[in-house]
Amino acid sequence: MKTMIHFVVLCTLYFVLPLSASAQSADRLYEQGKTLYDQKKYTEAVPKLRAAAEKGHKKAQYRLGKCYDKGHGVEEDDQKAFQWYQKAAAQDYHKGLYELGRCYRKGKGVPKDNKRAFELFTKAAKQDNGEAQLALGECYLKGKGTTADPAKAKYWFNKAIRNEKKGKEILQQLRSDREDGDEDAKKILEIIGK
Repeated sequence: MKTMIHFVVLCTLYFVLPLSASAQSADRLYEQGKTLYDQKKYTEAVPKLRAAAEKGHKKAQYRLGKCYDKGHGVEEDDQKAFQWYQKAAAQDYHKGLYELGRCYRKGKGVPKDNKRAFELFTKAAKQDNGEAQLALGECYLKGKGTTADPAKAKYWFNKAIRNEKKGKEILQQLRSDREDGDEDAKKILEIIGK
């Protein structure tokens, strides 16, 4: 009996430890890649982000999608950006959900689908993603992917500008866009009384 327990413990360690080490190395690779990305050393960041993303790291998948979306360290490729955002979104990562929604809204790397964009923005907005809250408000304002609903649009616009992480930035960008003549920004700011 004692030998059997010893065997089970060894087998468990044999299978669990590599998984733990793999997760740690994905985290480490992601952190290294993120640091390089934040320093705008995109060419150096991409291999680390890709290695972590291929190990299933949702934040690395999202950030690698951004690299392909913006052409940071790689050639811009809407389909590859879409694929990486899709992997991050499949893990319910709010930034991946938002970016995937943008792909569907704009038809970047995938056929345009306002209803799917609305669904993704809704999921990300409910996770307190300020950019998704703004996008969801726009969906309700314009009736894109859903029925137009000015009250819901106002609710989500207010959530976006009061968002703890991104609210000030969103409000500042809306004001800047209004100054540049953006009619959508002007209307949103009128709706929320800013």
